[in-house]
Amino acid sequence: MTGSPSARSNTVDGMLRRSARRTPDRTAVHYADRSWTYAELDEAVSRAARVLRDTGRAPGDRVAAYGHNSDAYLIGFLGCSRAGLVHVPVNHNLTGDDLAYILRQSGSSLVLTDPDLADRLPDDTTALALRDSDDSLLARLDAAAAYDGDEPDAGDLVQLLYTSGTTALPKGAMMTHRALVHEYVSAIHALDLTEADRPVHSLPLYHSAQMHVFLLPYLAVGAQNTILDGPDPRQIFDLVEAGGADSLFAPPTVWIGLSQHPEFATRDLSALRKAYYGASIMPVPVLERLRGRLPGLGFYNCFGQSEIGPLATVLGPDEHEGRMDSCGRPVLFVEARVVDDSGKDVPDGTPGEVVYRSPQLCEGYWDKPEESAAAFRDGWFRSGDLAVRDAEGYFTVVDRVKDVINSGGVLVASRQVEDALYTHERVAEAAVIGLPHERWIEAITAVVVANGEVDEAELIAHARERLAAFKAPKRVLFVPELPRNASGKILKRELRDRFAGEV
Repeated sequence: MTGSPSARSNTVDGMLRRSARRTPDRTAVHYADRSWTYAELDEAVSRAARVLRDTGRAPGDRVAAYGHNSDAYLIGFLGCSRAGLVHVPVNHNLTGDDLAYILRQSGSSLVLTDPDLADRLPDDTTALALRDSDDSLLARLDAAAAYDGDEPDAGDLVQLLYTSGTTALPKGAMMTHRALVHEYVSAIHALDLTEADRPVHSLPLYHSAQMHVFLLPYLAVGAQNTILDGPDPRQIFDLVEAGGADSLFAPPTVWIGLSQHPEFATRDLSALRKAYYGASIMPVPVLERLRGRLPGLGFYNCFGQSEIGPLATVLGPDEHEGRMDSCGRPVLFVEARVVDDSGKDVPDGTPGEVVYRSPQLCEGYWDKPEESAAAFRDGWFRSGDLAVRDAEGYFTVVDRVKDVINSGGVLVASRQVEDALYTHERVAEAAVIGLPHERWIEAITAVVVANGEVDEAELIAHARERLAAFKAPKRVLFVPELPRNASGKILKRELRDRFAGEV
């Protein structure tokens, strides 16, 4: 820590400070009926840092954030950053033991929350409302002085990004200012983010993709940002038609919902110029339908994981042709390889685990030395993603290593089966898993959300027409919806537990 920013200071909140000095009167953020210029937002962050330090928190203390999307949520994060505190974003859908685990494991001594969520917190929690209260962080800003104390160094921790916990208890990836600032530059470069863009941010700000791939990089370049409570299709359509939005990020599940909305075919969405997707695999048939409806829209596939900030690879609009299922090539500050179990490179075109080397990477997992050591081996980070690299350096994710299905001793990637199912017009969503089977070891099983009348036999026959017989599902199970985590990733672990014994 230093008494004031050094000549070489490069921190998360420092990105905002530079934008405020460059374009102080430009609008930075719209939320509901409030707007902040860059100068006003930077001043609010300094005052928030003072409020937070006046609660008795010291540099390095963890402060959890358990709230909905809002300008106050953003100010709370940047205020922690400027005050040298470690921000711990928590999924606002978590309750009970899941919520208590993250608060306890992170050692958070204060929770920034919204009043409607406060009664979910454990009884011994010290909380401060973010907004909608006379004693909230937002309400205290007017009376607070600007923070003028110690500010962080680039190597200090700024956030614990808890992994989504699809296969085990969540782990807190320790992110430094230096790692996130490198990731912001990678995002700006790979995603063509500019001051002239008008992005709308509708996905949860507690998730690293919306916050660190879009909102913070867009603040760094000086764009005008709109924060929404959530991805409401009509609200997004209204913004686009009114000229208030031309850039949107959403996971595939949201893009699917937008494309299936009754107004999608009739609203004037021609102002939408940039479409970003990621967080889980976009089914190729769905992407083809979206591109057919909006031929002038540039699609970017963003891929990565919390531990790398989270952006690792990007497939740009001019790279989709002929490689619609690819997640692109590594971004500016990321080096990636595809290796076998021993860590040796596999030939191009051969599946293997993706490993990374990058200044964007986390320092390890909070208070989990064994898991940290297992993730970082031989100077590389083991991602857990199974992918294929082609001769031009493009990566295609095949599966999570733990989701590959062993069917009769042959390994089958679930994604290939899912893509075959998505070509059927009655399949709205599909997740393919392996369930224990005494003959096949694991039986390939499709869990499907249908959007019309269709039966199991029809979908199995449909898959057999497009796949080798051993890759086709042995069973198709129908559900009203698929379980997902905060980022939109399907929780296949939950599906395996739920349907064990069905085959």
